[in-house]
Amino acid sequence: MKAPLKTMAVSAVAAVALIGGAPAAAEDLRYVLVSHADDADAWWNTIQNGLALGGEQMGVSVEYRNPPTGDLADMARIIEQVTASAPHGLITTLADPDVLSGPISAAVDAGIDVIIINSGTPEQARAVGALMYVGQPEYDAGFAAGQRAADDGITSFLCVNHYIAQPASSERCQGFADGLGVELGNQMIDSGVDPSEVQNRVMAYLNANPETEAVLALGPTSADPTIRALDQMGLAGDIYFGTFDLGGDIVPAIRDGIIQWGIDQQPFLQAYLPVIVLANYHRFGVLPGNNINSGPGFVTADDLDLVAELAGEYR
Repeated sequence: MKAPLKTMAVSAVAAVALIGGAPAAAEDLRYVLVSHADDADAWWNTIQNGLALGGEQMGVSVEYRNPPTGDLADMARIIEQVTASAPHGLITTLADPDVLSGPISAAVDAGIDVIIINSGTPEQARAVGALMYVGQPEYDAGFAAGQRAADDGITSFLCVNHYIAQPASSERCQGFADGLGVELGNQMIDSGVDPSEVQNRVMAYLNANPETEAVLALGPTSADPTIRALDQMGLAGDIYFGTFDLGGDIVPAIRDGIIQWGIDQQPFLQAYLPVIVLANYHRFGVLPGNNINSGPGFVTADDLDLVAELAGEYR
């Protein structure tokens, strides 16, 4: 990994460890992270890198699991399987409380310490008995993006929602609309996750609604095909385009002026910090008193060089 990031990470570990005093004797601590992502979603590579580094630095065993197709019922079964294996800690997303609250609460009842990351809210995390929530307030992030776009004169948009089954994704679109001060209405589309389908649906919407002033993507899964759609339509660089998250195609698009900004929720921290917190909690009994907001932060062409090298890996 890059030296500045490694220095920062080690410093963070040292700072947390000092709170609890000298390190305790080595323990066979095991933590499992269960996400809602399907196997094709490369954005979660950064989550896995954060998990692995946290495990390495804290000397604990870590494991990443996910439903291959992104099916939430499958995710619920995975959480049940993880609970049966009795890890010391479960780090998981709360993509849909109706489907996942039961299995997560059952893990808590079984004596497993849980931290919710990425999806859900601090209130929902508390409701299932989790220790804390680490992530980005999705509505607030969308609202901040909408205000930014409003300041740039935007009044209409297309929100390309590639995971509409997850309530948090719709919160991003709704927040953006509210930040603009307009109704969401039909400005959000269910794009699906297949790249060709995303591209075709974006093109179909923009052809049917040529007055659309802006596009909001919710991550690389929707942003990358949208870049290709705009290029094919001759709109790349001419239509206002913002996206959540960073990635291999998003970073050069920001540099080239095709995308105005990317919202960095810092997924590395969403996996890394829970490992640090759990290990110190289990060894020293120390626990932060508040939830941790990992974002949002806006990345533009002006500050892109600071994160471009690490995009898709640690950013």
